[in-house]
Formats: sequence, C-alpha cells, structure tokens
Amino acid sequence: MKTLPLIALLVSASLGTAQAAQRTAVQCGHAFDAPSGVMRGPTTLIVEGERISSVRDGLSSEGADKIIDLSTLTCLPGFIDAHTHLMTETGPKASLERTRLNGADYAFRSTVYARRTLLAGFTTVRNLGDQGGQDSVALRNAINSGLVVGPRMYTAGTAIGSTGGHADPTDGLSQEFAGDPGVQQGIINSVDDAAKAIRLHYKQGVDAIKIMPSGGVLDEGASGENPQLTLEEIRALVATARDYGFTVAAHAHGKEAIRRAVLGGVDSIEHGTFLDEETFRLMKEHGTWYVPTVTAGAYVAEKAAIPGFYPPQVARKALDIGPQIQATAGRAYRAGVKIAFGTDAGVYPHGQNAHEFELMVAAGIPSAYALQAATVNAATLLHHEKDLGSLSSGHYADVIAVAGDPLKDVSTLRSVQFVMKSGTVFKSGGMAVAQAD
Repeated sequence: MKTLPLIALLVSASLGTAQAAQRTAVQCGHAFDAPSGVMRGPTTLIVEGERISSVRDGLSSEGADKIIDLSTLTCLPGFIDAHTHLMTETGPKASLERTRLNGADYAFRSTVYARRTLLAGFTTVRNLGDQGGQDSVALRNAINSGLVVGPRMYTAGTAIGSTGGHADPTDGLSQEFAGDPGVQQGIINSVDDAAKAIRLHYKQGVDAIKIMPSGGVLDEGASGENPQLTLEEIRALVATARDYGFTVAAHAHGKEAIRRAVLGGVDSIEHGTFLDEETFRLMKEHGTWYVPTVTAGAYVAEKAAIPGFYPPQVARKALDIGPQIQATAGRAYRAGVKIAFGTDAGVYPHGQNAHEFELMVAAGIPSAYALQAATVNAATLLHHEKDLGSLSSGHYADVIAVAGDPLKDVSTLRSVQFVMKSGTVFKSGGMAVAQAD
C-alpha cells in the first residue's frame, strides 16, 4: 500500500464523521508495553475512530486506509499527569494577581496552558484545584467539545479545606477583603459542612474531589505541614464522595495529616513530604496511592532562593519542604508504596511536565516504573484503566512518540515528536498540527 503524506491524512481525517470508521495504521519503530514495563520492537497500532482496534507485531499496513509512519521513533501511551492546576501558573506576581484578575482572565490563560500540556505529550490530566468558581469545569467542557485544544481532563474544581488553611482563598489578604469564606468557596469547619461541600461539588459538575488535610507551601499560613482537617471531617468527606462516585485526593505534607487522610479512606496522598516507614506501612495496608510531585518541590526550592520571588512566609516553607520530596519519593518506591505520576503543574510553568521523569529516576525509581506511573498506574488511580494508559486494543488512541529509548534516557521525553489524542493528531515531526474548525 502506498504511504500517504501525513498532512493529507490530517486533512481527510477532519472532513467529518463519515471518515471516522477509517482504519489508520500507526507504524512504530518501538512501542512501550505499559502493563509489563517492557519495550517492544516494531509494532503497528490499528486505530479506528477514537480507539485502538488492534495491535500487531511488525510494521503492517494490511487492511489500513491510511498509514502514519513513526518507524524511526518510539511510541508510548499518552502520558497522564494526575496532579495539575491548568487554570493558573504561579510566579512572583501571583499574590497581586489574586486581587487583580477575574475568572475570565484565568480562563483565557488556561487555554494556553492546556495546549502546552497536550503538546508536551500529556493527553490526560487530573486537575486538582481552581482559584474558585469551578472554572476548570468550563475548560474541561470546552476541550471535550473541541473548542479548545488540550488534554482530556478530570477536574476536582475548588479544593476543600478549613478556615485559614491551605484551601482558604483569602489567606494573606487584609481583613477588609478576607471575609469569612464558607462551603461555597470550599471551606468547611464541621462534619455537616463536609457533606454539603461534596454535594455542592457534585452539583457543579466535577469529576473528583481534592481535600487539604495539611498546610501548604504557597499559602500565607505559618505552617506547611500542620493538620488542618479532623479525622471525622475527612471521613465525612470521603464517605459522601463515595456516594457520588468520586475519588478523593489529599494534599498532605505533614505526618499527622497523612495519617488522618489514609485512615479517613482517601485514594491518594499528594506531595507526602514527611512520609516515613510508619506511614508507608499504613498506605500499603489501605491501598493508598502516592503522587509525589517532585518537580514542584524542586522548583519552589529553587525559586525561594531568589529574593522577592515569593513572599517571605512562602519562601521559608518552600526551602523547608521543597527539597525533601524527591528523597521521599525514592523511599516510597523502595518501601513498595504504589506511585502514580503527578507534577503539580502550575506551581512551575506548564508544558515542562516531563522533567518529573528525570527527577524520579534520580531518586532511584527505575525508568520503566516511572513510565508506568504516568500510564497504567495513573489510569488505575483515576479508575479509567480500561480506557487509558496502554497501547492496547479497546483503549483510546492516545499515542505519543519520541526519538531514542526513554528506558535508557528519560530526558528524551522532554522532546515529544508526535501526539495523538483519541485518534486525532495534534503534533507531528515535533510541530503542532493546526486543527480544522
């Protein structure tokens, strides 16, 4: 069969639903088998519509209407970043922007961040926290409808925490402006508040829940690790979330906050800076996932050394907490804790998500496991393992490709040459592909 120019394939693919059933052969020089963690040789993926219909050994074109030749590249499942903030990007002006920008400003910026993330090879993200107003629900809907180019999103909307805690959007504001945020803003102070907050999130159309059992780095509070939700509040949040089919992610740096979150039944611990052997055992006992976000820790520690980049209170916490996360991730892996990939994108510039792989490997995590963390593991955490995270028959046709072998050099993942999401090509030859209206 004659190989068609890739641009012709893209034009014909955009002509309408009549072309949707066409069979495209994606010919890969190598392909990462995520479930086994093994790199396969020449492999052909047959794509029909949004999904992979079959996987063949060798470079095959039999029965295909089109061919995409990636025979000099290594194919992998589209990556999943299980901890992002697509609505924002922090920097030295972040504190001022909180009082100057409106929801529409954040929304327009988010379209740029979403596009960068997809073109970096991350075809799915879990968005864990908005500025307020559940703006990420609107971004998710715009991506799903084709109005905005970006990754598949599962969003938690506004994070849920306590008065003055890491989720309180008025931390650091003067008394004139701070007020007393409540459940509408994700702030709870009782078991009853907890149940209402989950139900309100359900009403607003979120996909998951993010809670804040501990202090954090980038808020203006004095502590980055103190517990900020009671065990009873966490249990009420999780129990109500289960009624509505939500998974629950828990931002937690300090050991006591982590302990409460795990006992309370959360699905994942995010950051987990002060995890130790006792909490490792507890997480394994309860089947709790760990999402390290090493990139964010390294980034805030680096920027905290620059005078004026963060407010003094934030800089102090960044220097205390940020440098420790990488070593914690390595210890968690060696302890047998389940790890899913997440970067806290938005704390650092969007589109640099793949740097997390390098930091994970430097922490002593094997490259194959790091890739699994961003594919099959993250898909399992999201409860979408039947659709995402593997180049397998029946899964979404989320395919990326890089030059070289990322099992030998994970830095190759910084230069993604090809991106396909749900059967549509968004990047080829290292360049973005324009999408038809």
